[in-house]
Amino acid sequence: MAAKTVHVAMAALVPAMSSGAFECSAAARAKARDFIDNEKQFHLGFLPTEQSNPITATLEDDFRRSTLAGVQCLQRGDRQMPITMRHVFAGEEFEKLVSSMVETLQAKRGRIIFSGCGATGRLSILLESMWRDFFHRRAAELTPAERALADRSASIMTGGDFALIRSVEFFEDFAEGGRRQAAALGVGEGDTFVAITEGGETSSVLGTLKYAAEHGAKCFLVFNNPADILRARLDRCREAIDNPKVTVIDIYCGSMSLAGSTRMQATSSEQLLGSCALEAALCRVLPRFAKETAQDYTLAFENLLAGLESPGGRAGLVKAIEFEKGVYEKHGRITYLADKCMLDLFTDNTERSPTFMLPPLRSSRDRRLAQSWAFVKNPLYPTVECWNEMLRRHPRCLDFTAADARSLGMPQRFIDSPPLIKYSDLVTYMIGNEPSPERIGGYERAAAVMLTVGDKPASYMAAANRLAADWPERIEFHIGPCRTDGIWVKTDIADSPLEIWKHLAVKLAFNCLSTGTMAAMGRVAGNWMSWVSISNKKLIDRGIRLLVELGGISYEEAAQRLFAAEEWVESQDWTDKETPCAVQVALERLRREQGNKSR
Repeated sequence: MAAKTVHVAMAALVPAMSSGAFECSAAARAKARDFIDNEKQFHLGFLPTEQSNPITATLEDDFRRSTLAGVQCLQRGDRQMPITMRHVFAGEEFEKLVSSMVETLQAKRGRIIFSGCGATGRLSILLESMWRDFFHRRAAELTPAERALADRSASIMTGGDFALIRSVEFFEDFAEGGRRQAAALGVGEGDTFVAITEGGETSSVLGTLKYAAEHGAKCFLVFNNPADILRARLDRCREAIDNPKVTVIDIYCGSMSLAGSTRMQATSSEQLLGSCALEAALCRVLPRFAKETAQDYTLAFENLLAGLESPGGRAGLVKAIEFEKGVYEKHGRITYLADKCMLDLFTDNTERSPTFMLPPLRSSRDRRLAQSWAFVKNPLYPTVECWNEMLRRHPRCLDFTAADARSLGMPQRFIDSPPLIKYSDLVTYMIGNEPSPERIGGYERAAAVMLTVGDKPASYMAAANRLAADWPERIEFHIGPCRTDGIWVKTDIADSPLEIWKHLAVKLAFNCLSTGTMAAMGRVAGNWMSWVSISNKKLIDRGIRLLVELGGISYEEAAQRLFAAEEWVESQDWTDKETPCAVQVALERLRREQGNKSR
């Protein structure tokens, strides 16, 4: 039987730190000073994607009023995207990207390669898999030469494909690591190389781009902040943007619905751009499929947004949020069952962990760790086969050693204990149709949620119902036009060769679902993610700025408070408990002190 996770009220933790005025150890003060003085390239508060969006400033209060009001608030941010994307799709840079992809595909060699980190790394893998899946699904309609085009796309995920399922902390801070991954993939002449970074500043992604440009690839850089701001403030961005071998595609569409959560509108608009460019290139190389693609990508996207914003779309999202919240408030666990959209769900599930300080997805060998609140399984295949089916290729993982960590200049803890991110580590995450008693026993609520998108394939539904029979709670979750008595996000989903709109429907719906659930559970302050992991330098800066904005204190004091809270968290024994978020500990302590002073 799995042990119940003990959820500890944050207010009960804070007094244990100190009953008097704020105190900061010499070690915490030194870490704060080092970050302030020596990590200025990661002080990113000037970037719009890191700032609070005024149109969703009431997010916390809206969810307190009602789940529907909260959903409406979150969706306002999505309406920023089509305004920008209409201009992007009409621009010469987009045409240059599509033409480059076509030239690559028509040549005898060369690949379309996407590179990203975190959410954009998972997007890069998704774009490659969408491309490969087309040639798998439509194989009967293709000649042998056409089917061979399936291998003409590839992706680079910072930290390797293992990072699809669990964040590989700190890797994004090292440009040299990105260069090495690009070299290992053999990026070079004849390739179309598309580097995608939400904010435009991720070092590892820029490292892959620099390598690609130096080795003759046709290079594109896609990001979601004003290029002039990036050029003016960050040396690494200026170098990339000013590189004559790089075509820049700036798709800035405003701040995120949740401050700093670039997996939302930034990655959604980048998914729209990348998938539409890829499909446009496909239809030029195989023109008989052109009749299946949208004539106006922006209009098709607006139609999808309208469906999710319709009464039926919103009613389904509200029900989904309230269902998840109800399970988690009883300390329960949810296991999603999916097939076609597994990659989309992994992106959402994996991003929840650092964004909201939730337990990460757990390996079958990590019995001592808490079970993730949500997990994803495919009822059709056992785990090893599932990984290949989901990616439409064998996973590309890294055999990362202490020597690699040392050569990159990583912190000592990575040298002493290199992350386990090999293929043999990846397949210990049991995402296939094996039984999962560890996600059922010992929990007050344990639910299997059977996801379908667009249609309900009979073979999948039969397999999902067989696997779900082990769970005490079972519910269907459909996004699309097919009625269900479970959770139904009622919307039309247009067809397309690469199933663009199906994948975007899942992306947008689960952005709203997972963020909305956390907001409804109090893990959002204003429209800031106040339960955020500080697992890399960007997130450390984000935590400090949250304390500055919500606490009205200086950046220096906020840094000291954050590192003091981290020091306290690390000094405690959290056996059988979820480790609390240092940002939230610091925020709650600050609010308590300020409340005492005002009395």
